[in-house]
Order: sequence, then C-alpha cells, then structure tokens
Amino acid sequence: MRKSPQPAAWAAIACFVATIFAGPSAAEVKLAFIDPLSGGAASAGINAQKHFTYEIDKINAAGGLNGEKLSIVFYDNKVDPQESLIALKKALDDGARYIFQGNGSAVALAISDAVLKYNERNPGKEVLYFNYAAVDPALTNAKCNFWHFRFDSDADMKMTALVNFIATQPQVKKVYLINQDYSFGKAVASAARRMLADKRPDVEIVGDELHPLQKVQDFSPYVAKIKASGADTVITGNWSNDMYLLFKAGKDAGLKVTWYTYYADALGAPTAIGRDGNGVVKVVTSFHGNALPEPDPDVAAFRKRFTDKLDEFNYYRLNTAFMMLTAAAAKAKSNDPVKIARALEGMKLTTSVGDVEMRADNHQLLQPLYVATFSDNVKFDVEKTGLGFKTDVKVTAKDTAMPTTCQMQRPNG
Repeated sequence: MRKSPQPAAWAAIACFVATIFAGPSAAEVKLAFIDPLSGGAASAGINAQKHFTYEIDKINAAGGLNGEKLSIVFYDNKVDPQESLIALKKALDDGARYIFQGNGSAVALAISDAVLKYNERNPGKEVLYFNYAAVDPALTNAKCNFWHFRFDSDADMKMTALVNFIATQPQVKKVYLINQDYSFGKAVASAARRMLADKRPDVEIVGDELHPLQKVQDFSPYVAKIKASGADTVITGNWSNDMYLLFKAGKDAGLKVTWYTYYADALGAPTAIGRDGNGVVKVVTSFHGNALPEPDPDVAAFRKRFTDKLDEFNYYRLNTAFMMLTAAAAKAKSNDPVKIARALEGMKLTTSVGDVEMRADNHQLLQPLYVATFSDNVKFDVEKTGLGFKTDVKVTAKDTAMPTTCQMQRPNG
C-alpha cells in the first residue's frame, strides 16, 4: 500500500504558507484554506490545495474579482476541530474574508459556528464560509446559518442516489455498513439504514461498524467481520487513508463483495483499488472523467499543469464554487461578503455537467450526481491505472433536492 502522496513541492508546508498571488496590489481579496496537509488525511487536503492554486490563478489571470486579485493562505488543521479554530483565528486576524474548508464534518460544524459568532460580534467585517466537501446533513438543516454555503451534495442526497440504484439491483441481498466514527460516518450509516428499509426492505443489514477516524492502520479485523457476515455488498463513506487501507485489507483477504462508496474516486483511491475493483467498486460523485464525451476544458488544463500520476481533477465542485463566486461578485458589483452572500442565494448556472443551483433557503448546492462503476471499459482512465469510472445513472440537480429543516436568520439590511 502506497503512502498518502505528498509531493516535494508541498511537503514543506508546516502550519501555513502564503501562496497564489505574488507582487504588489492596491487591493486584494483574501481567502483562507483550512484543511489537512499532514497526517492520515493529508492526501485529500494536498489534492484540494492544487485545485485552489489552479482556480485562483485562473481568476487572477482574467482580472480578479471586480478588478481585485485573489490571495490565499493555506492552514494545516490535521483534520482536527480545535486546530481548525486556531487556524481560523489566524486567518481572521490576517484579514481573510472568505474561508474554505471541506474535509471533516466535525471540523465544518466547528468552523460554521465560529464564523456565525464572529460575524455577530464584528458587523462590517463579516466573512463567508465556503464548504466544498463536508457533507453532514445537519450543516444545511438544524445547524444552517446565513454565512455557510455548501458546494457538495450532502450525505443524504448521495445516499438517496445510491439506494435508488441499489433498488434496481436484485443481487444485493446482504449489506455491511462500515464508516468512520464521527458525524459524517454516522450520517452515512443512518441514511443507509433508513433508505434501504424504505426502498429495499428485503435487504438484510448484516453489520454496522464505526471505527476511529484516520487512526486505523490495519483493517483486517474489520474485513474478517465482513467476510464472516456473509455480506455481498459493503456501503462505506470512508475517505483518504481509511479508504485506501480498507480496500487493501479487503484485497489481501480475498473479500468478494460489491462496494458502494462515497469516495472511491478520491486521490489515490483508484490506485489503491487497482484491477481488483474492476466492475465491483461503485461511487456516488458530482463528476468523473467519463461523465462527458470529451474532457472538460478545466480538467484538461489542470492535467496539463499538474502532471503527477495521481493528479486528477477530483474537485469539480470547486470549479462550480469559484464560478459562482465570480458570478456573484459581478452581480453584486462588490467583493463585500454580505453582498456576495445575497447574490449567491438562489443563483443558477449551467456547467459542463448540467444546471446547478444554490438553494436560498438553506445554502445547499443542487448539482447533478452520478452513480458510476470502476471499469476497464472506459475512454479515459484515472491515475494511469487503465481503469476509470463509467456512469450507471445520472441524477439531475433538481432531482437531488430534499426537504430541509433549516430556519435561517438573515442579517438586517
């Protein structure tokens, strides 16, 4: 099993580094990125960091937002909520007006609450929080707030797509749930149980396991339980090291199941899965390399710039986020976070994969979703494995919408 990729160009990152925009500027829009750049989840953060580099350079080359360049500082939070709050304070002290984070819903909940309290105490200095990957449904339901915008589909939206597909697969009879022991992992397990009972009441859930987040080094005991259960299907929301090592243990043990995942397409996962995953590993995702007949222009440009074996355009939703930020700035004729937030509410755009919408009632992005299978019968492979993802079904953005319990309090004015 290869270690989480940490190219030399990024390995020097300690707590944070300033990057992206160099040179004097009369004005600039300061962004902060708070995500893991070291430890077991580092691969996710490092991959996202490259996406930010690409997106911000693209916007700056086009003149920035309303003539102001973007700059960003990267903070390593080790996917820890307390580390994240320390990083957030540093970012706010440095004048950041836009906070980006994605990996870890426990982190997201802490940042969202802290941003809300900061903005209440500092009128006129408000900041926005752009969440590009933390998918606990609570963030746009009971814990929603005006300053938080989510650009990934939540865990329930994704599970709905997976279970609707499972409902068409009569060979699925015994399901094992294995997830990380924190808010997101629990949300995945809860949604799977609830939705399978509704759509496939004949399916038996033969195991429901929660394990420590990014701390397990050997998943063989968990795989032994899966084998003993007689499961034909595994559903998991595992990501980064927890995804790689779970698959490795499954391969080593000769586990024969179909995997339904949230992150089998994430950085390093296809390499870890390898040919053993051909036809038996599925993912629910907002984008994959074979979603379009030809590569999206941004995908092609990203691959040209970043040429490591593992450099794939995994965060297409970040492209959507920056498209929306740019459009909101143009609409508001301002880079002020409050005006940007109001411009984002209800915004609709057309992307390469279809129509998207930022819901006004809970700040949840509606975007197309794909259920796809890892296959050697594809036009474009990933990570030079000879395999890529092949669409089983595409769900339109409007069909991903779910009821919300959000009771959002908006600022006056």
